[in-house]
Amino acid sequence: MIISQDQVVLFKPHGSIDLQGGMAFSKQMLEVVPRPHQLWVLDMSEVDFMDSSGLVPLINGLTSARENNCRLVLCNVQAPVRLILELTQLDSVFEIFDTYEDIFTHSHDKNLVVA
Repeated sequence: MIISQDQVVLFKPHGSIDLQGGMAFSKQMLEVVPRPHQLWVLDMSEVDFMDSSGLVPLINGLTSARENNCRLVLCNVQAPVRLILELTQLDSVFEIFDTYEDIFTHSHDKNLVVA
């Protein structure tokens, strides 16, 4: 997959992000070749459960994004997942938007590549 530096990469995990689901999600994120100034969006609308082991791919993704001058944001975070983020105080580390559209309120770039 070729991704230009101005594009958005959308990750849309589904189901549970636990140990097994987290490993699959990590593998999916590793398949993307980061380019500087990309926007990585984790659309969490289809994630109904996440435990502490599910936080690992999120943190690894954020670290990788920052190391490659990318921006990683979360959107459509469901209540059970939001609770885990709040309990671990990671809600203050991640940029969290209510909807996908909210991410672009101040941006005109809506190019999209689905990962």
